[in-house]
Amino acid sequence: MVDVGAYLPHEERSKLARVDSSLKLEDDLPVLDGAAALLPVYAAIVDAVYPVGSVTYEGGEFSDDNYYGENFAPDSKLQYRNTVRGYRAVVDGDADIFFCAAPSEEQRQYAKDRGVELIYVPIGLEAFVFFVNENNPVETLSSEQIRGIYAGEYTNWEQVGGSDRVINPVTRLEGSGSQSAMEAFMGAREIAMKSPFAIIGGSIGFSFRYYMEGIVNNEAVKLLSVDGVSPTIEHIADRSYPIVAEFYAAYRADNDNENILRLIDWILSEEGQALIEASGYVKIGNW
Repeated sequence: MVDVGAYLPHEERSKLARVDSSLKLEDDLPVLDGAAALLPVYAAIVDAVYPVGSVTYEGGEFSDDNYYGENFAPDSKLQYRNTVRGYRAVVDGDADIFFCAAPSEEQRQYAKDRGVELIYVPIGLEAFVFFVNENNPVETLSSEQIRGIYAGEYTNWEQVGGSDRVINPVTRLEGSGSQSAMEAFMGAREIAMKSPFAIIGGSIGFSFRYYMEGIVNNEAVKLLSVDGVSPTIEHIADRSYPIVAEFYAAYRADNDNENILRLIDWILSEEGQALIEASGYVKIGNW
Protein backbone atom coordinates (compact mmCIF):
# COMPACT_ATOMS: atom_id res chain seq x y z
CA MET A 1 0.00 0.00 0.00
CA VAL A 2 1.08 3.59 -0.66
CA ASP A 3 1.04 5.93 2.31
CA VAL A 4 -1.01 8.59 0.51
CA GLY A 5 -0.67 10.94 3.47
CA ALA A 6 3.07 11.14 2.89
CA TYR A 7 2.61 12.54 -0.62
CA LEU A 8 0.06 15.32 -0.18
CA PRO A 9 0.60 18.58 -2.09
CA HIS A 10 1.01 21.87 -0.23
CA GLU A 11 1.81 20.12 3.04
CA GLU A 12 4.98 21.19 4.86
CA ARG A 13 5.97 17.65 5.90
CA SER A 14 5.21 16.04 2.55
CA LYS A 15 7.79 13.71 1.01
CA LEU A 16 7.13 15.19 -2.42
CA ALA A 17 10.03 16.47 -4.49
CA ARG A 18 9.84 20.20 -5.10
CA VAL A 19 11.11 22.43 -7.90
CA ASP A 20 10.50 26.06 -8.79
CA SER A 21 7.92 26.17 -11.57
CA SER A 22 7.56 28.99 -14.08
CA LEU A 23 4.06 27.64 -14.85
CA LYS A 24 1.32 28.50 -12.38
CA LEU A 25 -2.22 27.46 -13.26
CA GLU A 26 -5.15 29.16 -11.55
CA ASP A 27 -8.26 28.33 -13.58
CA ASP A 28 -9.57 25.29 -15.51
CA LEU A 29 -7.26 23.02 -13.52
CA PRO A 30 -7.04 19.52 -15.07
CA VAL A 31 -7.97 16.74 -12.65
CA LEU A 32 -4.92 14.51 -12.20
CA ASP A 33 -5.20 10.81 -11.33
CA GLY A 34 -2.88 7.86 -11.61
CA ALA A 35 -1.27 4.61 -10.62
CA ALA A 36 0.09 3.96 -7.14
CA ALA A 37 3.69 3.81 -8.37
CA LEU A 38 3.37 7.28 -9.90
CA LEU A 39 1.63 9.09 -7.05
CA PRO A 40 4.90 10.87 -6.07
CA VAL A 41 5.09 12.29 -9.60
CA TYR A 42 1.62 13.64 -10.23
CA ALA A 43 1.11 14.83 -6.66
CA ALA A 44 4.40 16.74 -6.97
CA ILE A 45 3.12 18.32 -10.20
CA VAL A 46 0.04 19.57 -8.33
CA ASP A 47 2.31 20.88 -5.59
CA ALA A 48 4.49 22.77 -8.10
CA VAL A 49 1.87 24.15 -10.49
CA TYR A 50 -1.55 24.27 -8.79
CA PRO A 51 -2.70 26.78 -6.16
CA VAL A 52 -3.15 25.97 -2.49
CA GLY A 53 -6.72 24.80 -1.92
CA SER A 54 -6.97 22.82 -5.18
CA VAL A 55 -6.75 19.52 -3.26
CA THR A 56 -9.82 19.00 -1.10
CA TYR A 57 -11.11 16.24 1.15
CA GLU A 58 -14.46 14.86 2.23
CA GLY A 59 -15.07 16.21 5.70
CA GLY A 60 -12.52 18.96 5.18
CA GLU A 61 -9.34 17.08 6.06
CA PHE A 62 -7.32 14.09 4.89
CA SER A 63 -8.23 10.71 6.39
CA ASP A 64 -5.60 8.14 7.34
CA ASP A 65 -7.89 5.49 5.82
CA ASN A 66 -7.55 7.12 2.39
CA TYR A 67 -5.81 4.13 0.79
CA TYR A 68 -7.58 4.37 -2.55
CA GLY A 69 -8.66 7.98 -2.73
CA GLU A 70 -11.90 7.50 -0.80
CA ASN A 71 -11.38 10.76 1.08
CA PHE A 72 -10.58 13.05 -1.87
CA ALA A 73 -13.58 15.28 -2.50
CA PRO A 74 -15.33 15.28 -5.90
CA ASP A 75 -14.01 18.79 -6.63
CA SER A 76 -10.39 17.91 -5.71
CA LYS A 77 -7.96 18.39 -8.59
CA LEU A 78 -5.90 15.48 -7.23
CA GLN A 79 -7.49 12.06 -7.18
CA TYR A 80 -6.01 8.63 -6.47
CA ARG A 81 -7.97 5.77 -7.98
CA ASN A 82 -4.98 3.58 -8.89
CA THR A 83 -4.67 1.83 -12.27
CA VAL A 84 -7.82 -0.28 -12.60
CA ARG A 85 -10.29 2.44 -11.55
CA GLY A 86 -8.17 5.26 -12.92
CA TYR A 87 -8.26 4.10 -16.53
CA ARG A 88 -12.03 4.04 -16.38
CA ALA A 89 -12.04 7.51 -14.81
CA VAL A 90 -10.10 9.14 -17.64
CA VAL A 91 -12.18 7.34 -20.29
CA ASP A 92 -15.44 8.29 -18.54
CA GLY A 93 -14.34 11.92 -18.15
CA ASP A 94 -13.92 11.90 -14.36
CA ALA A 95 -10.20 12.67 -14.68
CA ASP A 96 -8.40 14.83 -17.25
CA ILE A 97 -4.87 13.37 -17.15
CA PHE A 98 -4.03 9.86 -16.00
CA PHE A 99 -0.44 8.96 -15.08
CA CYS A 100 0.20 5.33 -15.91
CA ALA A 101 2.20 2.50 -17.38
CA ALA A 102 1.11 1.02 -20.71
CA PRO A 103 -2.53 -0.12 -20.67
CA SER A 104 -3.74 -3.71 -20.85
CA GLU A 105 -5.71 -4.97 -23.84
CA GLU A 106 -8.86 -4.92 -21.70
CA GLN A 107 -8.30 -1.27 -20.84
CA ARG A 108 -7.73 -0.37 -24.50
CA GLN A 109 -10.94 -2.19 -25.34
CA TYR A 110 -12.86 -0.30 -22.65
CA ALA A 111 -11.94 2.98 -24.35
CA LYS A 112 -12.67 1.60 -27.82
CA ASP A 113 -16.09 0.31 -26.82
CA ARG A 114 -17.01 3.80 -25.65
CA GLY A 115 -15.69 5.52 -28.74
CA VAL A 116 -12.92 7.26 -26.80
CA GLU A 117 -9.43 7.89 -28.17
CA LEU A 118 -6.74 8.27 -25.53
CA ILE A 119 -3.48 10.10 -26.24
CA TYR A 120 -0.44 8.66 -24.43
CA VAL A 121 2.50 11.05 -23.96
CA PRO A 122 5.72 9.46 -22.61
CA ILE A 123 7.02 11.59 -19.73
CA GLY A 124 9.60 9.39 -18.00
CA LEU A 125 11.39 6.06 -17.81
CA GLU A 126 11.21 3.26 -15.27
CA ALA A 127 12.51 -0.29 -14.89
CA PHE A 128 10.23 -3.31 -14.67
CA VAL A 129 11.89 -5.44 -12.00
CA PHE A 130 11.79 -8.87 -10.41
CA PHE A 131 12.48 -9.47 -6.74
CA VAL A 132 13.06 -12.33 -4.32
CA ASN A 133 13.66 -12.82 -0.61
CA GLU A 134 16.99 -11.39 0.54
CA ASN A 135 18.13 -14.90 1.56
CA ASN A 136 17.59 -16.37 -1.90
CA PRO A 137 21.11 -17.06 -3.30
CA VAL A 138 20.04 -16.19 -6.87
CA GLU A 139 21.28 -12.75 -7.91
CA THR A 140 20.50 -12.72 -11.62
CA LEU A 141 18.22 -14.48 -14.09
CA SER A 142 18.03 -14.29 -17.84
CA SER A 143 14.89 -12.96 -19.50
CA GLU A 144 14.22 -16.44 -20.84
CA GLN A 145 14.62 -18.03 -17.41
CA ILE A 146 12.06 -15.62 -15.97
CA ARG A 147 9.63 -16.34 -18.79
CA GLY A 148 10.25 -20.04 -18.22
CA ILE A 149 9.45 -19.70 -14.52
CA TYR A 150 6.13 -17.99 -15.19
CA ALA A 151 5.32 -20.36 -18.06
CA GLY A 152 5.74 -23.31 -15.67
CA GLU A 153 8.89 -24.71 -17.31
CA TYR A 154 11.05 -24.14 -14.23
CA THR A 155 9.43 -25.12 -10.94
CA ASN A 156 12.44 -25.44 -8.63
CA TRP A 157 15.05 -22.79 -7.83
CA GLU A 158 17.75 -25.43 -8.31
CA GLN A 159 16.96 -25.37 -12.05
CA VAL A 160 18.06 -21.73 -12.31
CA GLY A 161 21.09 -21.74 -10.03
CA GLY A 162 19.43 -21.59 -6.62
CA SER A 163 18.66 -23.93 -3.75
CA ASP A 164 16.51 -27.06 -3.94
CA ARG A 165 13.20 -25.36 -3.26
CA VAL A 166 9.90 -24.98 -5.10
CA ILE A 167 9.43 -21.66 -6.96
CA ASN A 168 6.37 -19.60 -6.11
CA PRO A 169 5.80 -17.17 -9.03
CA VAL A 170 3.59 -14.41 -7.66
CA THR A 171 1.30 -12.41 -9.98
CA ARG A 172 -0.70 -9.21 -9.53
CA LEU A 173 -4.27 -8.05 -9.96
CA GLU A 174 -5.51 -8.25 -13.55
CA GLY A 175 -5.45 -4.79 -15.09
CA SER A 176 -2.84 -3.40 -12.69
CA GLY A 177 0.09 -1.62 -14.31
CA SER A 178 2.61 -4.24 -13.23
CA GLN A 179 0.45 -7.18 -14.35
CA SER A 180 -0.02 -5.56 -17.78
CA ALA A 181 3.75 -5.00 -17.98
CA MET A 182 4.32 -8.65 -17.09
CA GLU A 183 1.97 -9.86 -19.79
CA ALA A 184 3.79 -7.67 -22.32
CA PHE A 185 7.12 -9.10 -21.11
CA MET A 186 5.84 -12.65 -21.61
CA GLY A 187 4.87 -11.91 -25.21
CA ALA A 188 3.11 -14.86 -26.81
CA ARG A 189 3.80 -17.13 -23.84
CA GLU A 190 1.03 -17.59 -21.30
CA ILE A 191 1.46 -17.40 -17.54
CA ALA A 192 0.82 -20.92 -16.30
CA MET A 193 -1.28 -22.01 -13.36
CA LYS A 194 1.13 -22.69 -10.55
CA SER A 195 1.26 -25.81 -8.45
CA PRO A 196 -0.66 -25.76 -5.13
CA PHE A 197 2.67 -26.63 -3.49
CA ALA A 198 4.17 -23.35 -4.74
CA ILE A 199 2.80 -21.44 -1.74
CA ILE A 200 5.36 -23.17 0.49
CA GLY A 201 8.20 -22.36 -1.90
CA GLY A 202 10.49 -19.40 -2.42
CA SER A 203 8.66 -16.55 -4.12
CA ILE A 204 9.54 -14.35 -7.07
CA GLY A 205 7.49 -11.23 -7.75
CA PHE A 206 7.51 -8.25 -10.08
CA SER A 207 6.88 -4.53 -9.90
CA PHE A 208 8.51 -1.23 -10.87
CA ARG A 209 11.87 -0.17 -9.46
CA TYR A 210 10.94 3.04 -7.67
CA TYR A 211 7.76 1.56 -6.23
CA MET A 212 9.94 -1.12 -4.61
CA GLU A 213 12.93 0.99 -3.59
CA GLY A 214 11.41 4.38 -2.94
CA ILE A 215 7.86 3.69 -1.75
CA VAL A 216 7.69 0.15 -0.31
CA ASN A 217 11.37 0.05 0.70
CA ASN A 218 11.26 -3.47 2.17
CA GLU A 219 14.77 -4.50 3.16
CA ALA A 220 13.74 -8.18 3.30
CA VAL A 221 13.61 -8.40 -0.50
CA LYS A 222 16.21 -7.78 -3.19
CA LEU A 223 15.92 -6.83 -6.84
CA LEU A 224 17.37 -9.28 -9.34
CA SER A 225 19.65 -8.40 -12.21
CA VAL A 226 18.19 -9.44 -15.56
CA ASP A 227 20.52 -10.75 -18.26
CA GLY A 228 23.35 -9.75 -15.93
CA VAL A 229 22.34 -6.06 -15.73
CA SER A 230 21.08 -4.48 -12.51
CA PRO A 231 18.08 -2.09 -12.58
CA THR A 232 19.92 1.08 -11.57
CA ILE A 233 19.06 4.61 -12.65
CA GLU A 234 22.15 4.62 -14.86
CA HIS A 235 21.17 1.38 -16.58
CA ILE A 236 17.64 2.68 -17.09
CA ALA A 237 18.88 5.96 -18.60
CA ASP A 238 21.21 4.24 -21.08
CA ARG A 239 18.64 1.44 -21.60
CA SER A 240 21.20 -1.27 -20.96
CA TYR A 241 18.77 -2.83 -18.47
CA PRO A 242 16.65 -5.08 -20.71
CA ILE A 243 13.15 -4.13 -19.46
CA VAL A 244 12.91 -0.34 -19.50
CA ALA A 245 9.35 0.97 -19.64
CA GLU A 246 8.07 4.41 -20.50
CA PHE A 247 5.35 5.86 -18.31
CA TYR A 248 2.73 8.21 -19.65
CA ALA A 249 0.41 11.12 -19.18
CA ALA A 250 -2.81 9.97 -20.87
CA TYR A 251 -5.77 12.13 -21.80
CA ARG A 252 -8.84 12.03 -24.02
CA ALA A 253 -8.24 13.35 -27.54
CA ASP A 254 -11.57 15.20 -27.41
CA ASN A 255 -10.85 16.97 -24.11
CA ASP A 256 -10.86 20.71 -24.92
CA ASN A 257 -9.22 21.92 -21.70
CA GLU A 258 -6.26 23.92 -23.05
CA ASN A 259 -4.38 23.55 -19.77
CA ILE A 260 -3.90 19.83 -20.42
CA LEU A 261 -1.36 20.49 -23.17
CA ARG A 262 0.14 23.42 -21.27
CA LEU A 263 0.74 21.15 -18.29
CA ILE A 264 2.15 18.28 -20.36
CA ASP A 265 4.47 20.69 -22.20
CA TRP A 266 5.72 21.83 -18.80
CA ILE A 267 6.28 18.23 -17.64
CA LEU A 268 8.46 17.70 -20.72
CA SER A 269 10.35 20.95 -20.11
CA GLU A 270 13.62 21.26 -18.20
CA GLU A 271 11.71 22.10 -15.00
CA GLY A 272 9.27 19.22 -15.36
CA GLN A 273 11.94 16.68 -16.16
CA ALA A 274 13.94 17.89 -13.16
CA LEU A 275 10.86 17.12 -11.06
CA ILE A 276 10.64 13.64 -12.60
CA GLU A 277 14.26 13.02 -11.57
CA ALA A 278 13.86 14.55 -8.12
CA SER A 279 10.85 12.27 -7.56
CA GLY A 280 13.11 9.23 -8.03
CA TYR A 281 12.37 8.34 -11.65
CA VAL A 282 14.38 8.73 -14.84
CA LYS A 283 13.81 11.66 -17.18
CA ILE A 284 12.85 11.07 -20.78
CA GLY A 285 13.90 14.46 -22.16
CA ASN A 286 17.38 15.61 -23.18
CA TRP A 287 17.64 18.29 -20.51
